[in-house]
Amino acid sequence: MWGKIAACWCALFAALHVYWALGGDIGLAASAGPDLAAQRPLWFVLFGLWGVALLLAAGAAFCLLRHPWQRVGQFAGAILFARGVLIEFLLLTGIAEVSAEERFWSLVLWNPWFALGGVLWLLAFNRSPRRRRRARAAGGRRRRAGSRSSDHPR
Repeated sequence: MWGKIAACWCALFAALHVYWALGGDIGLAASAGPDLAAQRPLWFVLFGLWGVALLLAAGAAFCLLRHPWQRVGQFAGAILFARGVLIEFLLLTGIAEVSAEERFWSLVLWNPWFALGGVLWLLAFNRSPRRRRRARAAGGRRRRAGSRSSDHPR
């Protein structure tokens, strides 16, 4: 369930980046800053908008195929969460200085959005002790069911 929710988080964020890459401007100045939003240099559109949208689409697929990549997913979740919390801290303490509009939207929308994404990824890639026991038991049953008496000398 959490993998699907984390994938939806990625898809929503990817859709926003596609909107911006196609020329939409609602929220872009508050996210990237007024200069980048107004000038839209090619590198920003290619890497900051289209590139991020592609990474998020890959992230959505990754969340749906989460089992073999548990540690990588947990690391990504921790990075997303830390990004949200750290930037929030820097803005609240005055260490980072941005425009009043960027500060407002970062504090009330973007940083909580990253923290939420981090929590969703951590939940998606968390395997509870009960699930680990079930997975181990299922693996053991498969090995026993597929083994022959000649495979295991007594």
